[in-house]
Amino acid sequence: MIEGMLIFLSRFALVMLFLPFSAFDKIVNFRGAVQQAREIGVGPSFGAAMILVGLLIEVFCSLGVLTGVADRLAALVLAGYCGATALLYKRWWSMTGGIFRAGDGTSRREVFFDFWKNLAVAGGFALIALGPTARDVPALFDAPFSSTRPYAEGPLP
Repeated sequence: MIEGMLIFLSRFALVMLFLPFSAFDKIVNFRGAVQQAREIGVGPSFGAAMILVGLLIEVFCSLGVLTGVADRLAALVLAGYCGATALLYKRWWSMTGGIFRAGDGTSRREVFFDFWKNLAVAGGFALIALGPTARDVPALFDAPFSSTRPYAEGPLP
């Protein structure tokens, strides 16, 4: 029982940024989210589509990771999502204005660390998707909708 609660809390810590916080923000501040998407050079329709796809990923994949339903695939999608958002929105290497403050007041240092935090979270999701050892990797590709059965009692078969 305690083991299951610890696993749930660990998984919740990984997804809580997305569900509830980021998903809720996309709902209540949809226009702002679309505007942020447009800052990477996309049009308003594509920006809205990006936000909607992101919202769906954040809700459904987070639920998959939390419940254990197709959690390997859900975690793999979230790992890719974290990597993509790091590359699209945390572009510290292209900021101007010095290391401490960019022209818009954003700290390059903050964006640098946010970039690496995104990749660190992606690594946590990759551990769920691929497993902790190289022996576990084929399981994802053999049965992509399988579950790691995170709350099952006893050892896995």
